[in-house]
Amino acid sequence: MSFDPSAGHIYTGGAFHHAPGASLQDVINPADLSLVGRISLCGAAQIDAALEAAVVAQRGWAMVDGKSRAAALHRIADAMEKGAQGEIARLMTLEMGKPYSEAVGELMNVGSIFRYYAEVARDDGGFLAGPTAPGSLQYAKYFPYGISAHILPFNFPIVLMAFTVAASLAVGNAVVIKPAPATSLCTLKFMEHFAGLPAGLVSCVTGGAETAQALIADERVKVVAFTGSVEAGQKVAAACGERLKPCVIEAGGSDPLIVMDSADPDVAAAAAVTAAFHLSGQVCTATERVLVHEMIHDAFVDRLMARTRELRVGPGLTNVEIGPLVSQAARDKVMRLVDQAVAQGAKVACGGGIPKGRNVGWYYEPTVLTGVTPDMAIVRAELFGPVAPVLKVKSLDEAIGLANASRYGLGAAIYTNKLDEAMAATEHLECGMVWVNNVLGDNDALPFGGWKASGLGRSLSRLGLNAFRQPKMVMLDPKAELQGWWYPYSDSFFKERGGDKLA
Repeated sequence: MSFDPSAGHIYTGGAFHHAPGASLQDVINPADLSLVGRISLCGAAQIDAALEAAVVAQRGWAMVDGKSRAAALHRIADAMEKGAQGEIARLMTLEMGKPYSEAVGELMNVGSIFRYYAEVARDDGGFLAGPTAPGSLQYAKYFPYGISAHILPFNFPIVLMAFTVAASLAVGNAVVIKPAPATSLCTLKFMEHFAGLPAGLVSCVTGGAETAQALIADERVKVVAFTGSVEAGQKVAAACGERLKPCVIEAGGSDPLIVMDSADPDVAAAAAVTAAFHLSGQVCTATERVLVHEMIHDAFVDRLMARTRELRVGPGLTNVEIGPLVSQAARDKVMRLVDQAVAQGAKVACGGGIPKGRNVGWYYEPTVLTGVTPDMAIVRAELFGPVAPVLKVKSLDEAIGLANASRYGLGAAIYTNKLDEAMAATEHLECGMVWVNNVLGDNDALPFGGWKASGLGRSLSRLGLNAFRQPKMVMLDPKAELQGWWYPYSDSFFKERGGDKLA
């Protein structure tokens, strides 16, 4: 059966199927509120077939040697890089508003993740320890958990799926993917790339929070990967904790961007525009607080406003930088936080409302706020919208202090031409990732994740494998011999340990 965006399909057993008994939910285009398709809201009954197929497929996949598994993942990457991605990108744009050029760009970054894990998992299957007994072979070997569940966000539905799915497959697990309701159609379409794998090894079931909780509760799921908001991540972690089920949580943030007086204001402003407004600010590592040294503040703000005013707002299938927010609720949250900040004394330097002529759809202008203070809710919350709140600081110490005064600790960035300032920032910023004179980058070979409320565990890098494998210690003696510390103890054993001195 070929994929039909209107049919409420799920992907199980290597093919698309209807989900009997599941209710359907409309997928609405946030740009014009038109109907894009329908998804099934799966519960325990609908995920059962996916998990049953995954159990069978995983047994065989775990027995495949590392070289052959790596070759299979490389073939997936080949399919991703050579196949036509236009329909997937188009569905992504229609579902959640991402500009089409950026949807294509996301898909271009997926194949390398599968290639990276194809090789690193083949190279990293355990380690040898120096023996504690002569002639003994003592080592640790990694084993897959079995089935991993992947609960995904809407903002980067394919590349963030690859962050964890590639690692899990590489070490021998089967995977069940639960995409965000807002990006289920493009994720389902992407499943066609896994056709060369054993049937059942990769499944995709759709739905909301109830679907995710059903996956977590099922005993056949042994490990969970989640990417999304802090609040949802807390619920996932709590559900996993009740079952002592391991999980990796990549939650949100309120990332600061520090601009010091030695920085070039033109470059720093261009970086801030990209970091704050990319994907309409709906990026977990988006800049949500701009901390600018007082000596450069006015020049920086002037350039920031000038660049912001150049941004084009409109439907993602046109040539724009700023598409709609994903939903009315998302826009309402942004508008509420901006209005609260203005009521508390912040000034709207540019933007601050619904763009002219964009009354249909969930659009919001890219907005710069000045006069923002640390007590405002807009700098304490995860904003997730196209707003750049600017705070004035007097020193690097003040900037780092304000940056760290947050429950979040995902990422942070600094623009400076002074080495000591750059090194102080990398040492003292309380977050999992720091960018110096750059923003928003990642590297397949470096760990991605946050501190504090922004997450547990890591994706990407060799560390990203550890969420999906469990070690087994092995101590292998070449010959069975009596040991001196075995029961019953000899007289010499007691004597060696001072037993002859006891009263």
